[in-house]
Amino acid sequence: MRILYQFPLSHFCEKARWMLDYKELEYVAQNLMPGAHRAFARLKTGQNRLPILRDQERWIADSTKIALYLDEQYPEHRLLPAEASLRQQALDIDEITQELGRHVRRWMLAQALSHDHESMDILIGEKGYLRQFEKFSKPLLKTILTKGYALTEETLEQSKQFIKDSVEQLNQIRMEKEGPYLVGSRFSLADIAVCSILAPLLAIPGTPWERESFESMSDEYREYQSHLAELPLGQYIQKMYRNERNARVDWRGV
Repeated sequence: MRILYQFPLSHFCEKARWMLDYKELEYVAQNLMPGAHRAFARLKTGQNRLPILRDQERWIADSTKIALYLDEQYPEHRLLPAEASLRQQALDIDEITQELGRHVRRWMLAQALSHDHESMDILIGEKGYLRQFEKFSKPLLKTILTKGYALTEETLEQSKQFIKDSVEQLNQIRMEKEGPYLVGSRFSLADIAVCSILAPLLAIPGTPWERESFESMSDEYREYQSHLAELPLGQYIQKMYRNERNARVDWRGV
């Protein structure tokens, strides 16, 4: 059985889930505790980030490397176009989302730790020791995440600007395309990468970032969510989730 080691709230893990679902591959989404995951990840893959896919005896870390592995091992429903120029276009867009994703993660973590009680509840899980001792685990988790992801006023300002610039770049790419997809005439890794990485900023229904209410979120988040939703890029992302995101495994994991 394939196992995807993940954080439910991670947009990079959402990208990996979407790729596996798109290829209609069976897998289990296995949650790890933030902070404590580093030792496990380094032991198995020599690095300390998620997602990690275990496929039989193979361990693959990094969502883009997982995409390349899946296309090599399971070529049906390809993630990358066969044509060289289109393949490179898809990889170039995916590369944009790699750095963008780190800044979205930092900014959204700051929002979650400061305003969003729903996200904190997802982080500690529905059961287990973190939930049982949430009075202590929540403050501890906040400290680990704040230090681990360098959540300072300066870095958050840098991330906000990077998000703004990257969204403008991707919005321009989207506006230049006549068809429904970012590369060529079919759904690809480029679409999955852009949609997954920006989904937290849009509170897409059916995702870990869906909101019953925005009252607990900051004015800054609500304003940017509204701005992005009105852009051609935001409208495209919402449409891709409605039409292409056929989830086969619950993002909450086990």
